[in-house]
Amino acid sequence: MTDPKLLAPVHADVTEKAAKLFAHSTVAQALAAIELDEKRTLDDQVAITLIPAPPFHEKERGLNLMERFRALGLQEVSMDPEGNVIAIRRGTGNGPVLVLAAHQDTVFPAETKLELRRENGILHCPGISDDARGLAVILQVLRTLQELNIQTVGDLYFVCTVGEEGNGDLRGSKYLFHKSGLPIDGFISVDGVNVSRLLSAATGSKRYRVHFDGPGGHSWKAFGTPSAIHAMGRAIAKIADVQPCKDPRTTFTCGTVAGGTTVNSIAEHCEMELDMRSAGARELDEIEAQILPLIEAACREENARWGAEGDKAVRLRLEPIGHRPGGQQSDDVSVLQAARASMSVLGIELKDYSIASTDHNIAINCGVPATTLGGGGREGNNHNVREWYDPKDGYLGPQLAFMTSLLLLGFEGVTEPLLEKRG
Repeated sequence: MTDPKLLAPVHADVTEKAAKLFAHSTVAQALAAIELDEKRTLDDQVAITLIPAPPFHEKERGLNLMERFRALGLQEVSMDPEGNVIAIRRGTGNGPVLVLAAHQDTVFPAETKLELRRENGILHCPGISDDARGLAVILQVLRTLQELNIQTVGDLYFVCTVGEEGNGDLRGSKYLFHKSGLPIDGFISVDGVNVSRLLSAATGSKRYRVHFDGPGGHSWKAFGTPSAIHAMGRAIAKIADVQPCKDPRTTFTCGTVAGGTTVNSIAEHCEMELDMRSAGARELDEIEAQILPLIEAACREENARWGAEGDKAVRLRLEPIGHRPGGQQSDDVSVLQAARASMSVLGIELKDYSIASTDHNIAINCGVPATTLGGGGREGNNHNVREWYDPKDGYLGPQLAFMTSLLLLGFEGVTEPLLEKRG
C-alpha cells in the first residue's frame, strides 16, 4: 500500500481534461441525473441480488442482465462460452476500447435463502453488496449515457464476468483476455463500495488442495502405521515457520483442513487447502518453491518415523485449485490517472491506494491498464449470510465510474480519449 500523499500529482493534461468535462453542461446534467437516479440504481441492485448466482452457476443472473442491457437500448448483447455477459456501446469509430466490468457470481451455495430485509435504511441479504452493487453501477452508467445521448469516441464494453470469487479462479476474466479475442485497451472493475480506494496493482495467488493418503488402521491394533493426519500436521508446522518476503508483501495460510474417520482410527486420508499470495510475480514463485518441498519433506518424515515404505507409506498428492496471476503497473498509466482526476473533480479524497486480487488481475498481468473502483455506499459482513449494504452517498460510485470512463474514452466534440489504443 502506498500513502496517497506520497504520489506524484496527476498529469496536468489529465487534470485539464477532467476539469473541462466536469464544467460541461451535459456532464453536469449527467452527474445530477445519477444522484437523482439512486433509487433506480438501488432497485436494480436489489433485483439482481435476489437472482441466485452460486459458484459456477451464474446463468440465470446472466440472462437477466442481458435483458436489462437490451432494455437500455443496446443491440450487441451476448453471453460468451464461459458465461460472461458482454454488451457493447459503440463510439464514433477508431477510438480505444474500455471494459467496465462487475462480477455476477456470489460465494453462496444454491440453497442459500435470499430474502431482503430493510432496517433503518440498511439493506440486509446475502450478496446485497458483493457484487450486486457493481452490476447496478455499470447499468446506471449505461442508463445515463443513453438518456442524455452522450457520444463517446471510444467503444465501451459492459462486461458481467463469472468466476471472480474463490475457486472460480477469475475464469471469466481469464477467458475475456486469453480466449475472447476482444481488442481491449483498458479495464475497470467495480467491486467493493469504497470510493476512496483505488487499486493500483494486483495481488497474485497460487492455491493447492494437498491430499495425504495412507493405509489407515485401528489406533491400538495398527499402532506404528503412519498417519495421514500426522503427516499433514508435520507439514503445517513446517509451513507455519516460513519467513516470507516483506517487500513486496507475501503471505501464506493453510486455510482448511479435513479428514480422518473416528477418534480411534489412524487416518487413511486427509487434505488441506493452501493459499500463497504476493504482490510480486517472482516472489510468488519463490514462496511456492519454498513451501511445496516442505510438504514433501513432512510426508517423508512421517514415513521414516515408522519405517514405512511402499503400500504401507503415506502418499502425497498436490492438486492445483487456483492461480491468480498478479502484476504491477506504473502510477502514470491512463486508467489510474483518469480515476484520480475524476475523484478530484467529484470531491472524493483518495485515502487508500493499494493492491488486491480482483478481476483486474488478468488485465494487469496482460499489460492492459486497469483498476478496481468502489460502487459507493458502505458494506459489511461480505461473504457472510449477514451481509449488509448502506446506500448513503451511494451515488458517488456510479458518478466515479461514469467520469472515469468518459475521460478515458473521450466525449465527442469536447475531449479526446485519454486511453491509448494498444494496436
